[in-house]
This record gives sequence, structure tokens and C-alpha cells, in this order.
Amino acid sequence: MQPVSKGPIGVFDSGYGGLSILRELRRVLPQYDYVFLGDNARAPYGSRSFDVVYQFTRQTVERLFGMGCPLVLLACNTASAKALRTIQQNDLPVWDASRRVLGIIRPTVERVGELTSTRHIGIFGTKGTISSGSYPIEIAKFFPDVVVTGHACPMWVPLVENGEYDSEGADYFVKKEIDALLSEDPLIDMVILGCTHYPLLEEKIRRFMPEHVRIVPQGGIVADSLADYLDRHADMRQRLTTGGSCRYLTTENPDMFRQAASAFLDEDIEARHTDL
Repeated sequence: MQPVSKGPIGVFDSGYGGLSILRELRRVLPQYDYVFLGDNARAPYGSRSFDVVYQFTRQTVERLFGMGCPLVLLACNTASAKALRTIQQNDLPVWDASRRVLGIIRPTVERVGELTSTRHIGIFGTKGTISSGSYPIEIAKFFPDVVVTGHACPMWVPLVENGEYDSEGADYFVKKEIDALLSEDPLIDMVILGCTHYPLLEEKIRRFMPEHVRIVPQGGIVADSLADYLDRHADMRQRLTTGGSCRYLTTENPDMFRQAASAFLDEDIEARHTDL
């Protein structure tokens, strides 16, 4: 019998926001090795078509599989919304049916029922995530009584990636989108931050959001969900290396990546360039 090959957990995002997921993964599951790949040269994905997001995401998953990752997490709502299902159903059986590609929408959705009292919730996300309808579709499978209102926030990712998330100038754009969402449905008592960049705006969002509305970032939920997944799938757990290391790859300039990553991580990192 051939020995089972082992490797790190692959974590992918089109930009930098997935680092907020990675940070929580390493907090909850520090024993594992990780490879983070940011397709920063082609970001953002949020406004791109389904076909383009699928092709780009497929390339990055192939790259991470080629580096020996048995499991890849799409730490990107747009990729999870537009590419995950096709990769799982069409590509994995051809590549290697024993590997896994997971997303971050379903783990978030599974927690909705316990976090809302009014059964009216909001989703903040990119144009691509909101227009895909992925959150309402998934939520309806688990909680058909929950009313979901999605709202795209086109300026929020640029604010984060340009380092303006803590500026006074960001106040206008944060308050504007909160007011617009709550005007669509005043009964909302819970809002999912459906983009991995948005945790950097969480302090401002809390400042302008009514106190009774619960704000739900994804990082901790996704990390707990992956921990539960590995508890239930010993075969996958045994295929993961446990050196506690983390490598960072970017399709852009490594120095630019390192500087931008500092906003999401509590440590100085080294990154290297990769082609797809």
C-alpha cells in the first residue's frame, strides 16, 4: 500500500481579506501547516463574471494541490459563491477525489438560526457575492423562515486595501450602506459581514449600527467549522502536516503584499511571488 502523502492546508483569497480568516484558523488550529495564496495581481474578483471567477479560482486550487495541499479553503466569499460548487462537482473527481475544497459561506449560514430573533437578517458583501444570491439560497435550505436582505458595498474593499478603513473619510461610506440596508428592512437584527475585508471596518460598522443589531464576522465561525470538520474526518486530519508553519504566496509584488498584510495579521511576514 502506498503511504498517504501529507501536506499543509491551502488557504486562498483573491486579495488580502482572506488573511482575516487565516488569522482565526491559526488561532483555533495552530498545530497545522498553512500555505496562503493571494491572487492579488487579478483582484478584485467581486465585479467579475461567474466564468472568470471560476477559471481564476480553479487555477489557484490547482496550484495549491500541486504544492501538496490535501485540503484547500476558499477564504473568499466571491470565489465560494461563484466557483466552489463547480470545482467540487466537476473538477475534484478528475483531479483527485480524495482531496477537498471547502468554502466559507455554508459554515456562516449554518449559524444563522441561533443568531437572529426577528428572523430578518442582512448581508453586506461585494457586488459579486450579493448578485450571486448564494447566501439567500443557502440560508433557505437551513432556515426557510428567515428573510434575507443582501446589500452590496462597492467602496468598502477599496477603503480597506488602500489603508483608509480607519479614516474619517470612511465614516460616510460605512454609514451610507448601513442606512440603506436598514431602510430596506427595519426588522433586521443581525448582519453578516459577507466579505473577508470587512472585519477591518467592524469598529466603524458598530459605531453606526443600532445596538440591537448583531454584527457577525466570519473568521471565528469558519475556524470553528473547520475544526469540527477535521474532528469528524480523521482520514483528512491524518493527511495534514503539523509543524505550525505558514507560508505566504502572492501573484503580485511580495513587498506590497507584506505591507498590506500587516493590517490583517499581528506579525511581520515574508512573502514570495508565484505565477499561476
